[in-house]
Amino acid sequence: MGNFRFYRRVSIFPGLSINLSKSGPSLTVGMRGAHVTVGSTGVRKTVGIPGTGIYYTSHSGYHSGAHSAHVDAPITDSQQTTAHSLAQLIMVMCIVGAIALAIALVGSFAAGGKP
Repeated sequence: MGNFRFYRRVSIFPGLSINLSKSGPSLTVGMRGAHVTVGSTGVRKTVGIPGTGIYYTSHSGYHSGAHSAHVDAPITDSQQTTAHSLAQLIMVMCIVGAIALAIALVGSFAAGGKP
């Protein structure tokens, strides 16, 4: 039996898009060949050669350090919850800011002016 997957990318303007999936929203900044995605699971940086299928991805997750080789003092559950809440707040603020910027640019072009 397979897994249900859902994914939708909404381009705000060239170089900025919002990604919607089953695991939650994320924000992607960059272009084809090099971009950074910030989401609920962490930050993913991808660099590649367009059209070849060759790429490199690194992922820095939001984790407690419990699976790291060396941990001085793991963070508490309340600290982790606070960090997740702060990350979600920052992501929502970035998304709202990007949407506001896109609306302002569209309004400027609709009025016949230059940005």
